[in-house]
Amino acid sequence: MGIFSALLGNAGSVSQEDLLKNYGQLLTDNESIEMGFKLIRDTFIFTNKRLILVDVQGITGSKTEYKSIAYKSITRFSVETAGTFDLEAELKIWVSSEVQPSIVKQFTKSVNVYDVQKVLAHHVLG
Repeated sequence: MGIFSALLGNAGSVSQEDLLKNYGQLLTDNESIEMGFKLIRDTFIFTNKRLILVDVQGITGSKTEYKSIAYKSITRFSVETAGTFDLEAELKIWVSSEVQPSIVKQFTKSVNVYDVQKVLAHHVLG
């Protein structure tokens, strides 16, 4: 992920090995990481059981919030591909009965948003 994209808040892919090394302690028995993405300091991880949002807080980054969202609580989602002049793709996720999307993330062009959509569709739709 380039520094320019990172400064704009766009996410880039992270290897499963790095995710497992850094966040493996968050996983339950029989849970595995399928894919993950990193913003400047924040990370979001798709496992076979849930979506984990890692929010590094504060100036020093010494405080971290780990938010888990069960796939069954995701009511809808949308994926918007990057265009010719639009440099990022976008993911929106609605949780429970929220009117506005609860989660909005932007990806660099290097991320295949169809893969993201496929993981979500597999878990949300069954």
